[in-house]
Amino acid sequence: MDVEKRPPAHTPVRRSQGYGGHQAPAGYEPGEGCLTTLVRVPVRIVVLVVVVPVRMVWDLLALGGRALHRTVLRPVGRGLAWVYEAVLTPVGHALVRLAVVLGKAVFVWPWVGLWRYLVVPVVTYGLVVPAVWLYRQVLTPVGRGVAGVLIGLGRGIGWTLGTAGRGIAWLVGRLVVAPARWVHRSLLRPVGQGLAWLAVVLGKVLFVWPWVGLWRYLVVPVVTYGLVVPAVWLYRQVLTPLGHGIVLLAAGLGHGLAVLGRGLWAAVTWVVLTLLVGPVVWLVGTLVVAPLVWIFQRVLVPLGREIGAAFAVAWRVAGYVSSAVGSAVRWLVVRLVVRPVRWFYGSVCTPVGHAVRDVVWRPAKRAVVEAGRAAAAAARSARETIRQARRDAWRALVGGPGYAEPGEPLVPRARTLGSTTTVPGAAAEPEISLHKQG
Repeated sequence: MDVEKRPPAHTPVRRSQGYGGHQAPAGYEPGEGCLTTLVRVPVRIVVLVVVVPVRMVWDLLALGGRALHRTVLRPVGRGLAWVYEAVLTPVGHALVRLAVVLGKAVFVWPWVGLWRYLVVPVVTYGLVVPAVWLYRQVLTPVGRGVAGVLIGLGRGIGWTLGTAGRGIAWLVGRLVVAPARWVHRSLLRPVGQGLAWLAVVLGKVLFVWPWVGLWRYLVVPVVTYGLVVPAVWLYRQVLTPLGHGIVLLAAGLGHGLAVLGRGLWAAVTWVVLTLLVGPVVWLVGTLVVAPLVWIFQRVLVPLGREIGAAFAVAWRVAGYVSSAVGSAVRWLVVRLVVRPVRWFYGSVCTPVGHAVRDVVWRPAKRAVVEAGRAAAAAARSARETIRQARRDAWRALVGGPGYAEPGEPLVPRARTLGSTTTVPGAAAEPEISLHKQG
């Protein structure tokens, strides 16, 4: 029974140009018959039923994620950033500055004053100045005198010891070293050289020359003419030709055995391949491989192609369905939620926010700014008062006119040029004419 229905060669295959015609899958290979047509429709129906819910859930999750990002995450992030920049950062800076000022006032300025106005004067005038005077007026002259006495004593002792040492060295050189050197050169060296020459000659006569003569005139001739010459003649005239013959004979036998082995192996291989392997391969190819190839080409390949095309078509159809459902839901949300919320924001929230801004926020901001300016002016006045008190205390302790202390620079007073207006928070400097200054 022929289940493959081939279309005529002259009949062109037409495709629908209506809805979805541009998204139809590519044409299949020739050879599609009734089996492919019967499999295609059920597979597409089953795949469509499975894929449509998955596609709708996927589109719903994507839409929810985008809406959550636009309506919740992005505004919350911007609000947190504004709170950090507009509220937390200034408050943190103010707390840090307050902590620094309090730390200096509690832990730094008392110790600095104690060091500058108590420890330094006491140590300077109670210890350093007397110690310097004692060093310059007492210890330095005494030390120089003691150093001069010790240097003179050292020079005298050194001269005495050097003179005595040179005399003792001259006596030892003349009485001991010169006679010993003459005895060594005139007596000991010639006697030692003669004894050494005699010992060398006796050693050669007793231990070297007999063995050299025995080796040269007895052992070498006997070994040369009794062993080496016969062995060389035997190797050249007998063993070498015999070895060459054995090698040639072994090579011929090996070549013959190799030829015989190759022939036997070729015969055995032909017999095995012809009588055993060939029938088995033919049976396996006919009974196993050919049916499997036919099933793969005629059943599995069309089925897999149809399943893939069905998944693609079902995914597109599910996209259309999901888009239609989303449009309907969006229309309902706009009619039921967005428009009421927009009306409530424009009609209620905006006027209330403007009223809160004009009535509460701006007066509170102005009050905070004025309080900050007043606090800054009070801090400047307190610093100036502390500087003046410090100068008065130093003048009372030390005496004399005050001097500019190292530290913060003095801020000059604001000049008013005779008018009654001054810089806010700054004391006016008194006006002095040029002829009074001169």
